[in-house]
Amino acid sequence: MTLEKTGLIADSQVIFEKSRKGRQAIFPPARTVPDPLVPIPEQHLRKKPASLPELGQPDIVRHYTNLSRKNFCVDTVFYPLGSCTMKHNPKINEITATMPEFASLHPFLHQSAAQGMLQIYYELSRIIAELTGLPGVSLEPSAGAHGELASMLIIKAWFAFRHEENRRIILIPDTAHGTNPASAHYAGFVPKQIPSGPDGNIDMEVLSSQLDESVAGIMITNPNTLGLFEKRIREISERIHAHGGLVYLDGANFNAIMGIVRPGDFGTDLMHLNLHKTFSTPHGGGGPGAGPIAVTQALEPFLPKPVIVKKEDGSYMLDEDRPRSIGRMKAFFGNLSVVIRAYTYVRSLGLSGLQESARTAVLNANYLRHRLGKTFDVPYDHHCMHEFVLSLRDQKKRGVKALDFAKALIDYSIHPPTIYFPLIVPEAMMIEPTETESRETLDHFAAIMEELDRKSMTEPDKLLNAPETTPVCRLDELSAARTPILSWPKEDE
Repeated sequence: MTLEKTGLIADSQVIFEKSRKGRQAIFPPARTVPDPLVPIPEQHLRKKPASLPELGQPDIVRHYTNLSRKNFCVDTVFYPLGSCTMKHNPKINEITATMPEFASLHPFLHQSAAQGMLQIYYELSRIIAELTGLPGVSLEPSAGAHGELASMLIIKAWFAFRHEENRRIILIPDTAHGTNPASAHYAGFVPKQIPSGPDGNIDMEVLSSQLDESVAGIMITNPNTLGLFEKRIREISERIHAHGGLVYLDGANFNAIMGIVRPGDFGTDLMHLNLHKTFSTPHGGGGPGAGPIAVTQALEPFLPKPVIVKKEDGSYMLDEDRPRSIGRMKAFFGNLSVVIRAYTYVRSLGLSGLQESARTAVLNANYLRHRLGKTFDVPYDHHCMHEFVLSLRDQKKRGVKALDFAKALIDYSIHPPTIYFPLIVPEAMMIEPTETESRETLDHFAAIMEELDRKSMTEPDKLLNAPETTPVCRLDELSAARTPILSWPKEDE
């Protein structure tokens, strides 16, 4: 349904278009910038004034305040977005991250004047090494997929160092995260999918049939995107190693096992973590993020440079002398604000707190899985980790799809879970309640899902036309993707 059909264009203009010619919110000071020594070429000069909004300051404040009240976020609604771990972000994290001693640091500050920052980076890297069982750590990658790419580049550099450039294949289970094949391809490898068995774990027979000297390694997500722990992970690692390959672990789901299971202990050679998921830093809308990587001692020389080291006198330095390094992954060293938040999180909780968080995340997911399993199809209905997947294929037979359930949840002030992923589950709905939600919230969510199921049988239009309480209702997402309007106002205005 298009905006024209809903009649919402006029309404949206009333809500958003408040500019009126001649109105002013501030009085800018007189120009003090001198004329340029070299005149700007005529063709680069604007021919008419910029079309900027003109309105009073109260209107500006009310506009953005009202927009913020319409925002769906963890601080306002339940946010069970599977695979993304949108859990509560402790406010102490925000306090420390915005302290001027950190927030005001200049990126070109000499390392001798940034010892406190370097100490925090170093200590967090040691914490990550302890939690993962992998001694070499870099905090440089700026997101999960960036950490995946850094790991793939390390694998490539490792085999180049060993003169085994013939290893071009990266095995990727169909329960892995969706960015894995792209990261492998971008690093120059050929991704090859490995199917899962009926239990949701890797099909070991198919895996064994694919192992030869062309395989560089495997990218495995554990717990996987079905929310299941790979029970044969140690055997998988042994088989990969026996054929000379490396085991990369996508650690985006580390929230379920942090402080309890060390991936290095079951054969992982390198992995990435998402500080912006596992360690509570907020994310979404393109950032912020951080995707540090951890590697074995053998792979440590290939880490991105520089690497933070602690000298004998107790000071810290950025070590650039790394001849085998894959080089820099970004211009500056990591995302400081995310690192500060993650450091505050792990220091506040300690090891026992991290363990309790992981166990509670698993408990909450299994509680919801058991209750919703009475109404919805759970394709892999056995003990899950921090998330689980429903299939709404039965509801689709009534003409109501997973998308319609997701849209309807918005009318109940609940952020929709992830839908249509993983791809191996038809009409998938991936639900991750996280450890920070109370039983009352989980019961409330389950009751709403059960009510929506009843409505799918008696009042399906209530779901097919949802959401109905938002400023703009169901949009024509196909047209929005194919013919987006990327500027405002339009060029001809």
